Amino acid sequence: MIPRYSRIEMTEIWDTTSRFQIWLDIEKYACESQEQLGVIPKGVAKQIDKKGKFEIDKIDAIEKEVKHDVIAFLTNVAEHVGPKARFIHQGMTSSDVLDTCLNVQLMRASKVLDKGLSRLLKALKKRALSSKNMVCIGRSHGIHAEPTTMGLKFASAYAEFNRCKERLAFACKEISTCKISGAVGTFANIDPRVERYVAKKMKLQPETISTQISPRDRHAMYFSVLGVIASCLERVSIEIRHLQRTEVREAEEKFTEGQKGSSAMPHKRNPVLTENITGLARLVRSAVIPAQENVALWHERDISHSSVERVIAPDATVTLDFAINRLASVIENLVLYPDNMQKNLNQLGGLHFSQGVMLALTQAGMSREKAYKVVQQCAMDVWHNKSDFKELLINDKNVKKYLNIKEIEGLFDIKIHIKNVPYIFNKVFNTK
Repeated sequence: MIPRYSRIEMTEIWDTTSRFQIWLDIEKYACESQEQLGVIPKGVAKQIDKKGKFEIDKIDAIEKEVKHDVIAFLTNVAEHVGPKARFIHQGMTSSDVLDTCLNVQLMRASKVLDKGLSRLLKALKKRALSSKNMVCIGRSHGIHAEPTTMGLKFASAYAEFNRCKERLAFACKEISTCKISGAVGTFANIDPRVERYVAKKMKLQPETISTQISPRDRHAMYFSVLGVIASCLERVSIEIRHLQRTEVREAEEKFTEGQKGSSAMPHKRNPVLTENITGLARLVRSAVIPAQENVALWHERDISHSSVERVIAPDATVTLDFAINRLASVIENLVLYPDNMQKNLNQLGGLHFSQGVMLALTQAGMSREKAYKVVQQCAMDVWHNKSDFKELLINDKNVKKYLNIKEIEGLFDIKIHIKNVPYIFNKVFNTK
């Protein structure tokens, strides 16, 4: 996590002040509940509200001596709360605070990510509708296949990120649990009602069953979803990068006034933003395997997961947030070149109509094997000699036996390939 690839809305969730404030809130709510249960005297929570504060520098200094962050925090808070501080953290273990805090942070991070996805979806929908019938060549294996539309490319991405939004909501729900059950999860020294009370205050759900920690399969699921979202960002970014290649140039990242593409070559206009997103996606995915390896801990807990999560939780969420918003900006400002789309479409002399010709021949009585061979022979002539596919078919003796000129010409109507675009759009956007 570096400032270059960070947005303040997300980094604030992970800063030290925010983390310690969540810790203090958890301790305060636990005291409120235990006061109501008669476990500790009245007024402790009020005293925390009134005098409870923390000083990061002092906590760091204490931690250097005690080698324990939660103890250092509680020691510093106690200095301000006074004698009643002895009732703070009653029956709790450090992970009651740490895990509940981490889950709160991930829940808040999810809301920021969801906001970014909403922005991206809005941009994709607008682009899809405006380029709905903008015909371009579809490519498989990087080679011209059959016509599609630029709008369908955006619609496909819209559907993909809509699924991402749903996955994120599920992952957020999965991670939004509160764990306050003591040293090994048995509630031996704390009433289960405390966990329920704190969970409600923190807008979480009580953990179903815990050990010293919340089960890490929840976190593995969460980071796996972040990895999927990152891969979807990468897919769209790579599509844009390919469309911006000089030989293709059907789309281009907006090149702003004063921007420079190369220190050596003044003519360069590079897809640097989508290249950047491609790299950031790799970083987000790098959190997935460590998160999954955190699931298998010793007995009721070991601490091997802790160092991992201190890195991947802020890094993955901050990086993904930046990448989502960067792609949204790219889509919002993307430049399209319909003339180049048409030029590329015509580049192979009509070969993109080959399947329709083959099917027409089979429907007219020719065997599929022979129809494939006849059409392929004409297609290879186009590849080698840059001839006109339709003219070759019209003059082919085998084709003449089954199709007349009018029938052949009818097969070269671009409307054949886009006639079901409204149907697809209706499926994606539920609008005709």
